[in-house]
Amino acid sequence: MLIYNKSNIFDVTSYGAVGDGKTEASQGFLKAWADVCGKENAIPTLLIPANQTFLLNPVVFNGRNCKSNAIHVQLQGTILAPDNVEAWDDKRGGNWLRFSDVFGLIIDGGGRIDGRGEIWWRLFRALLFHNCSNLQLSGVHHVNSQKNHISLNGCNNVQLSHLTITGPEDSPNTDGVDVCYSTNVQIRSSFIATGDDCIAINGFSSFINISEIACGPGHGISVGSLGKGGAYETVEEVHVRNCTFYRTRNGARIKTWQGGRGYARKISYEDIILIDTRNPIIITHEYMNHHLLPADPTAAPPPPSSSDVEIRDVWFRRVNGTSSVGRAINFDCGGAAGCTGVHLEDVHIVSSPTVIPPVEAVFAECNNAHGDSVSTTPPVGCLLP
Repeated sequence: MLIYNKSNIFDVTSYGAVGDGKTEASQGFLKAWADVCGKENAIPTLLIPANQTFLLNPVVFNGRNCKSNAIHVQLQGTILAPDNVEAWDDKRGGNWLRFSDVFGLIIDGGGRIDGRGEIWWRLFRALLFHNCSNLQLSGVHHVNSQKNHISLNGCNNVQLSHLTITGPEDSPNTDGVDVCYSTNVQIRSSFIATGDDCIAINGFSSFINISEIACGPGHGISVGSLGKGGAYETVEEVHVRNCTFYRTRNGARIKTWQGGRGYARKISYEDIILIDTRNPIIITHEYMNHHLLPADPTAAPPPPSSSDVEIRDVWFRRVNGTSSVGRAINFDCGGAAGCTGVHLEDVHIVSSPTVIPPVEAVFAECNNAHGDSVSTTPPVGCLLP
């Protein structure tokens, strides 16, 4: 529990930040941050007051020299991205808001982070946490991201909860939460509606627990993609529970690139509700991101290459709901390593009654997938021993 003391509160408006939504305020934020970092023997608070909108150019909050064991950012107002590309420079590394090397960072307050959306799609990430251990982010509204709304890189012991993350359904690469090189991460009790993955678990991440997520629209909750450009990447111990997918393009998904190396293992999706989901359960062993294909429609796609990313020990338990397409379960494990230890238990998926034209029946399709199924609709007889 945070104990407030006036001497520990650093209000950005006291450092020259003007909350009119027009005056660039990053210098005021950085001056306040410097004093926050200099505070010892307390939990200092960087206050971003309510009923004000602060225009920020790309900014880095560096915690390498901070003296406290924990830092509190109370976001009550709105942080707004600039509306022109000249605000960016290469020194920021493609990130708008970056917290780097901050130990014990706590961000809450019910405020709003607005990335201005379309003009930045595919270019920059909105909020990046790099090498931040013991991180807590809760109760914040994230809207109109440039690319990823929230990115974790090299973080350990993270709790994300009670977040609202929204972006247009047609916005490319606007993942809700993107995780890589991170471990011991909990993401729970949040609403995520974006143009890409609600949550994506990427390379060298482990012990990720995801629960009580309302996802949709979006591309589901994904492990991967892994192995892009022939890279070696690993993911393990990812557990998704008590989540709902509402009219998403995918539901429970694992995806690896052609030619990649490594593994994805010990993954589970349990107690999942599907509502008009396009690909309820899907493993794609030779993934290809259509956003990255040549712009010329007559150009040939990249040559095929088998994936050596090993996928094994995957569980789908108590997955229920409706599919908007006939192929409700798709295990496309055509890579050399294939998929092993794929288990389905109490999976019941039927065709959606609201789709026009209606889907007559749902079915499962497998390619080089090994495992077993118990009490499933549709039946998954295509799994190999």
